Amino acid sequence: MLEDIKKTADQKMQKSLEALKNDLAKVRTGRAHTGLLDHVMVEYYGSMVAVNQVANVNLGDARTINVQPYEKNMISKVEKAIRDSDLGLNPATNGDVIRVPMPMLTEERRRDLTKVVRNEAEGAKVAIRNVRRDANDALKKLLKDKEISEDDERRAQDEVQKLTDKAVVEVDKLLQVKEADLMAV
Repeated sequence: MLEDIKKTADQKMQKSLEALKNDLAKVRTGRAHTGLLDHVMVEYYGSMVAVNQVANVNLGDARTINVQPYEKNMISKVEKAIRDSDLGLNPATNGDVIRVPMPMLTEERRRDLTKVVRNEAEGAKVAIRNVRRDANDALKKLLKDKEISEDDERRAQDEVQKLTDKAVVEVDKLLQVKEADLMAV
């Protein structure tokens, strides 16, 4: 029973960390990476699918993403989808390959993105604290129902707090790495 609560709390905290990693990957730095286009959707025979399902997405160099659609008739649709996305990218078609150059980030834009990243990290910390609160509430309910002793409840709360501290340290590390990445010219 206690182990289930701790295991559930740990799993939920890990999911919060994964969500933060995904959110941070969406924030564009000056360098190109293929994950940037994962959320760009393109119409493919009447349904919306991700670009990486209708095209081969790879890096041309450190500042360029190459997108090669599997079908020739998809070139213009993929290019339009990338241009219309909220990423601020300007793709150029060269034969059957779409080149997506990464524009340089201005100092002001880097600072704005740093604020965005900090907000994402704070959101992850709040989610982790909410998991801790839910776990502690479950422990208090077990104590109230006299299914566990006060000592067991106190020990379990301490272990949940240790899990929380570990997850918050991980969030801080991810934030530090992303901020350094953003501020690197």
